[in-house]
Amino acid sequence: MALLLAATAGYWTFGRGTPRPTGTWAMGGLLGAFALAFASYAPLIEDAVETLVPHVARLLSNSASLGAATAVVAVILQLNLDPTEARRRIRVRLALLVTAVASMTILFTYEQLTHRSPQAYALYLLLYVSYLGFAVVDFLIQAVRQSTSTRRRSVRIGLRIAAAGCVFALIYVAYKTTRLVDLGLGLGLIDSTTECSTLVGRCAFSVTAPALAVLLICLGLTLPAVAYPISQARRRRWEVQSFEALGPLWQDLSTAMPHIVLSPADTEDVSTDSDFLLQRRVIEISDGVLALRPYRSREVQEAVQVTVDAGTVHGAAAVEAAIVKAALADLKAGRFSDNVAPPSAEAASRKDLQGDTEWLLLVASAYVGHARRVAADGRPQRVGA
Repeated sequence: MALLLAATAGYWTFGRGTPRPTGTWAMGGLLGAFALAFASYAPLIEDAVETLVPHVARLLSNSASLGAATAVVAVILQLNLDPTEARRRIRVRLALLVTAVASMTILFTYEQLTHRSPQAYALYLLLYVSYLGFAVVDFLIQAVRQSTSTRRRSVRIGLRIAAAGCVFALIYVAYKTTRLVDLGLGLGLIDSTTECSTLVGRCAFSVTAPALAVLLICLGLTLPAVAYPISQARRRRWEVQSFEALGPLWQDLSTAMPHIVLSPADTEDVSTDSDFLLQRRVIEISDGVLALRPYRSREVQEAVQVTVDAGTVHGAAAVEAAIVKAALADLKAGRFSDNVAPPSAEAASRKDLQGDTEWLLLVASAYVGHARRVAADGRPQRVGA
């Protein structure tokens, strides 16, 4: 876990190119602090540092946990607030972090000099639990608030996963609070002399709960960064497929009306510039359909409407495809329509590139033969069953 988190922290901080997105350094600090915390639990690292200073691994892991909790809050504040307000709040929390870690270090030193004074250790735990609980609740509130307002699905899911991690962090805080009360009152409820060897019993609260908290919080905060390139790849694939599917309709329109074709693009490689090329093709087809307005036959429209369910989007697309095909035949023959069919209401309802593309894909599919074909004289004929 420590090596995985350290590698992720290195990638997040140094391997993401420029310009760096908001929260890059906070996320790097978060992952790095968690890596240090987990490394301090590893017997190899723990034995190495404790040969120099006895029991110092506890101070290192606790300090790293507080640093990670502060970084978590910094990330969410940068997501939720404007930069000025976020920086102001983060500075306050950094000051609290420095104060808490410095005080814990002083108490740890005093505890070692007094042969592990239970009073010093109780104060140490009080500082640790107080700041950790404050940071966890602070992040939980911000995460829940942001998850209800964000529009990106991956961010919403990620923040809810991170909020679930906070629940396990609060279980760990509750355990530490119980430990503090046990020390203060001398109840002897928790045996701290034996080390954890399993993930059940006392270890479920002292090791398993914080481990799950780290896992869920890191997963939740990194999910949007992982999901974004996947969603972009899926979108590019849809754009390329849509560009090719619109080809037959575009070809007929541009052949009949070459003026609808816009200036050539710098690149015709659909895989590298699918967004621009698809948008251009949609615009050119829309311009072509608009240019056919004087040739749109209401007779064709009414003839097709009786054979399809024009109240559905697929039926409306079939009607539009038949009108366009007949209008192209009339354009070629130089025959204007005496009774012009109105533009499709379904087309007018689409307000963005994706909506326009989805509509034209249905029209293009019907155009190549799903609903009607147009004979040489420009009149519709029934095809298929």
